[in-house]
Amino acid sequence: MSEEKIIVNGINTAYKVFGDGIPFLMLHGWGSNYERWEVVAEALSKKGYKVYVPDLPGFGKSETLTTPWNLNKYVNWTEQLVKDLDLGDFYLSGHSFGGALASKIAVKHAQDVKKLFLISAACIRKKTNRKSLSAKIAKVVKIFSFVPFYKFFRKAVYKFIIRKSDYLYVEGIMKETYLNVISEDLSFHLSFIKVPTVVIWGDKDEFTPLEDGQLINKQIRNSKLVIIPGAAHDLNRKQPEILAEKILENI
Repeated sequence: MSEEKIIVNGINTAYKVFGDGIPFLMLHGWGSNYERWEVVAEALSKKGYKVYVPDLPGFGKSETLTTPWNLNKYVNWTEQLVKDLDLGDFYLSGHSFGGALASKIAVKHAQDVKKLFLISAACIRKKTNRKSLSAKIAKVVKIFSFVPFYKFFRKAVYKFIIRKSDYLYVEGIMKETYLNVISEDLSFHLSFIKVPTVVIWGDKDEFTPLEDGQLINKQIRNSKLVIIPGAAHDLNRKQPEILAEKILENI
């Protein structure tokens, strides 16, 4: 295992490399970093894979953003990373937000991706009554931004009323970036994925419910759905050994 640095599209990028062998690129989720994937990456590296886990721009030890990004900006950055690291044909996985990113990479570079692993992938962003209500509440909360206890009030609303949102934990440029990312629903994009795909999900996932995984499995022709009993959204942290085992079983 080694910690490396590379400049990708002008972004000072931190990444870790595990083992040696067939390239395997792992894309983490929103608010995460390469450290949270070390157990999974180590397990794969022991089976003949050279695993690359970058800190995506704006996260971990990679450079912070100076302007808001959208999902396509992250796609362009990842494409350049693949070129700069000279990965050639590689395996690709993405968790949550990283799964949405990986799905777009797989469509654009079907000839390079040997197999795609979508792990609790946040590809489905359909509007629901709950999401509409949450958006309205967020607008109302913003009205009180002038009061001294606003930050405490905002956190309380997001924690106890809106819940299940990463918006509470982002600041500055990343706040707008987050809104840009979640505004893109990839439901219809999924049918264009032609590379062999394994969809891995926890049946106790509350952030990206199992129904999303089942829909993704249905939309991607000849994909396989693997369900991990008792696993929630952060299965890379709570059940990393099982997750690694499921990836290796289906590689």
